[in-house]
Amino acid sequence: MKTETVSSSFKDPSGFLYYRDGVLLRQVNHRYQADYDRLMQSGLYESLTGEQLLIPHEETDLSAAYSGDACKVLKPKPVPCISYPYEWCFSQLKDAALTTLRIQSLALESGMSLKDASAYNIQFLDGKPVFIDTLSFERYKKDQPWVAYRQFCQHFLAPLALMSYRDVRLNQLLRIHMDGIPLDLASRLLPLRSRLRFSLLTHLHLHARSQQRYANAAADGERPLKQARVSLTGLRAIIDNLITAVNALQWKPGDTEWGDYYSDTNYDDESLQHKKALVSAFVDQLSPAPQLVQDLGANTGVFSRVVADKGIQVLSQDIDPKAVEVNYLLTRKHQEPNILPMLMDLTNPSPALGWAHEERMSLMQRGPVDLVMALALVHHLAISNNVPLPVLAKFFSRMGACLIIEFVPKTDSQVKRLLATREDVFDDYSQDGFEQAFSAYFEVLQSEPIRGSERTLYLLKSTGSQDLQA
Repeated sequence: MKTETVSSSFKDPSGFLYYRDGVLLRQVNHRYQADYDRLMQSGLYESLTGEQLLIPHEETDLSAAYSGDACKVLKPKPVPCISYPYEWCFSQLKDAALTTLRIQSLALESGMSLKDASAYNIQFLDGKPVFIDTLSFERYKKDQPWVAYRQFCQHFLAPLALMSYRDVRLNQLLRIHMDGIPLDLASRLLPLRSRLRFSLLTHLHLHARSQQRYANAAADGERPLKQARVSLTGLRAIIDNLITAVNALQWKPGDTEWGDYYSDTNYDDESLQHKKALVSAFVDQLSPAPQLVQDLGANTGVFSRVVADKGIQVLSQDIDPKAVEVNYLLTRKHQEPNILPMLMDLTNPSPALGWAHEERMSLMQRGPVDLVMALALVHHLAISNNVPLPVLAKFFSRMGACLIIEFVPKTDSQVKRLLATREDVFDDYSQDGFEQAFSAYFEVLQSEPIRGSERTLYLLKSTGSQDLQA
């Protein structure tokens, strides 16, 4: 029997996650039993799972426990696609924040409170943000402030304010500051006009000053400042004010490089429909059918939807914040459960982060997937970013078992645009060069020219894969 702990689940003494024979389990330690019993008996668990706010679980046999300290063993519903806050668009982070606050409001009604408000406790499942840490609830302590208040402000309010007031790309600060953006840093970066909004003045600027005052007192060896007492009514008012603050933050995307790609391309309607038909037919050829697909350079998810409509889970990734925002808003509007939009720069993808480089997985560690799609992408990587075709082929072979990839020749208007301001030193960038480079790692199952264009679509199978056979 193979048992392995989840590397990111080690900081909470209440319990942890582990795999036993490939099944994800959560051990609840004895010290958390009273809080767990309150969660389950108060009706809060049913309320949260009923609203799809908390990941559901089943209690399983205690004999499956990892250690003797267990009082319960839970089998949570698995989340097939893991993403992180620095991979989310503005509206994803905002929805995650509002989900956390909604959970805290319901918890207070049941005599409980969140002890953790980390953005990493949220994942997207069936197109919606869901809280995944069942052990983050504790019994409400009378007149005590919300212990997770600072964490919520750092993980959610600070990055949302910076994205709204300054630049949406500042969400990448979450890659550097894993416990959320320090409030003093956010306060310095935000414009003076942000202080005119009472909620930001209170929860960010004055909060940052208060943190500094406590830190200075501790450094000087002074007696700690007396902790403020907060009534339950006052605590509810704080949560309501935070909800108002988050709802008031907006991001209106301006022009970005690829945000309007499909309105500025050399595809006519016939070519676009033919390309969709080819992608659909290529996916249908794979047996067994893929369960998880990565659409790299997905833009607003046009072709992600071709695959997702077949009931297949798609990680729809793009470098452009506007494109990812539009993609997510579409999934939310049309209630598309099989698409997870993600912000991803393939030239600098998400690395392994945290303690011992094991708390947060790199993009590569979250694979391989059954199928990778790279449509209208290779020329950007090969020409704009100088990545040689053989290097690209090796990368894609590590990402998934099969590949649908589009080759765009130098005669295409989009490639001509890329070469307009630079010397053409890409002698190997040709269809023959492409096929030669990818033949080292892939077998060509099918190739078809896209009608009305000079482009070619390929269906490839990794020669190192025995899992998917066409």
